[in-house]
Amino acid sequence: MNRRWRQFVILPMLIVLLFMPIQAFAAKKLIPMGEAIGIQLQLSHVFVAHDVLLASNQWMKGGAVIEKINDTTVKTLADAKQAIARHGLQKWTIKSEGKAVTVDLQKQEAEHVISFLKDETDGVGTLTYIDPETLNYGALGHQIVDSTLQEAPVFRAGSIFLASIHQIRKSLPGQPGYKISSIEKHQERLGSIDKNTVYGIFGRWEDSYQQRLPKAIEIMHAKDIKLGKAEIYTAIEGSKVETFSIEITKVENERLEFIVSDEKLIEKTGGILQGMSGSPIIQDGRFVGAVTHMFVEEPKKGAAITVAEMLRKSS
Repeated sequence: MNRRWRQFVILPMLIVLLFMPIQAFAAKKLIPMGEAIGIQLQLSHVFVAHDVLLASNQWMKGGAVIEKINDTTVKTLADAKQAIARHGLQKWTIKSEGKAVTVDLQKQEAEHVISFLKDETDGVGTLTYIDPETLNYGALGHQIVDSTLQEAPVFRAGSIFLASIHQIRKSLPGQPGYKISSIEKHQERLGSIDKNTVYGIFGRWEDSYQQRLPKAIEIMHAKDIKLGKAEIYTAIEGSKVETFSIEITKVENERLEFIVSDEKLIEKTGGILQGMSGSPIIQDGRFVGAVTHMFVEEPKKGAAITVAEMLRKSS
């Protein structure tokens, strides 16, 4: 190949490489939300929610799995209820602390034990974003951990619903506050829960939301976040999303810290509450991140993850 021909081949390749990054790294836009949501995960098994002392003086330990009642395999509470309705004396097969054990229960005692079983995990958090291109959503900014199992549960399916805040228990130093809310079950679910990760829950948004969605805005990467004024979107009364002022005090490795500066929010909540996880953070009209944690001894102080990192980890 002569020298002139080599130059002709290489030049078009350089032109392609120069133009590709312009399309690949176009600014990503997301819809910031802030609505309080009820979260429901249908668990893979039926679990004992609390320690239960049986008439035989045996303990049914919290976290144990109900595998069978007589010859019926139990996967849901409905399975368990149907099984105990059919029999008087019942043999329950339970997996507890890695070992399979059997206990005999009379029907009346079995009906009492049912109230200590569960096949789902419920909670309340905040919806972070909706991706207008894919119609996927992200929420919470951290993982759901089941209170009984003390770990992220294996689940068969999950749903999010719009929640309404009825009351606030204020945060005090050493005493995290929380939102008292109810799930608007009369409405259709807002979306599925497909993933429960350390960066939040993610799933498919479904078109059942009755209000107009906000405008999508450009996301901000960690290198562009400035110390100083920003805002959070969150709901502290009913289902209304409000805007509150904060001051970003630290940005490091896709994480940031902030202090609540909004007097209305401080008066109402004391700062950050349980249930605010996932609240969007906005700075200069761009989407910065999502609230993830509060500092227990300093409830006006919170931590967050960048929405860019949250979006990357969702895939």
